[in-house]
Amino acid sequence: MTKSDNPNVKSIKHMAFAVRDAAAALAAYARFLHVPATTELKVYPKSQNRVALFNLGGIEYQLCESLQPDGRFATWINQRGAEGLHHICYEVDDIDAALAHAQAQGASLRICQACQKFGSHPHPEGWVAFLDNEAGGIEIEFMQVYTPEQLKKYQEFQGI
Repeated sequence: MTKSDNPNVKSIKHMAFAVRDAAAALAAYARFLHVPATTELKVYPKSQNRVALFNLGGIEYQLCESLQPDGRFATWINQRGAEGLHHICYEVDDIDAALAHAQAQGASLRICQACQKFGSHPHPEGWVAFLDNEAGGIEIEFMQVYTPEQLKKYQEFQGI
């Protein structure tokens, strides 16, 4: 293992694509890649996004449309002039170790747009954190997925 290897990365958790119209993007994926017909569009009020979630090849895809003109994904599209791969979320064994490793390599943290928090913090599926640095124009997210017991505690705390 070299100095730059991050020993905590397990796999890709999801890939998020910034799109102008999640329904139209989903229709294209369904036509070309046989996405399940049961795939639904979900609105996330906290982050002001409409998202289509589905799995292809064992990886979750998120087609993300901002509901506000100045939203996270709309801004990204406007800055680049095109829709595309916005970020990759890497599942890690230990988010604090993964962040420490990335920061030792010069990374800095980005605020979570939905939660307005820097660094590791709870989300519905696990602890997440975003790097301010991009790799090839792609944002990086880390997620340490909850154990079943941790998920239950998170859901109880959220009143779910």
